[in-house]
Amino acid sequence: MGSGGLLGKGFLKGTQTRLDFVPEHHTDFIFSVLAEEWGFVGALLLLAAYAFLLVQMFRVCAHTTDRPARLLALAILAVFFFQVFINVGMTVGVMPITGLPLPLVSYGGSSLLTFFAALGLLASIHKERSIF
Repeated sequence: MGSGGLLGKGFLKGTQTRLDFVPEHHTDFIFSVLAEEWGFVGALLLLAAYAFLLVQMFRVCAHTTDRPARLLALAILAVFFFQVFINVGMTVGVMPITGLPLPLVSYGGSSLLTFFAALGLLASIHKERSIF
């Protein structure tokens, strides 16, 4: 990640990923690829987008009137937060490598499909304010 510098090396110009120094760079370590190619600014922008999405998820949790819907929205928020936290932590090197993909960014159909379904449930909870 540190080889990207402030603004990065450019799209598809990261030496750590092109020379295969980073294992599984398209799935588990996609954050390191992004940080190398887009730099510190790109990594911060991605983390800011995740923070915005998490705040919106929390707003859905806070404004719903149905207890089961609130618990479902809170569970979706928790899974999303911990998956982002663990993936970024293992990429930075402060957590053990677990193999969790970065939500909505990593290559993988089942993870992407699951998070799209979860975000659809959150949108439904936001619209209806309940699930029953």
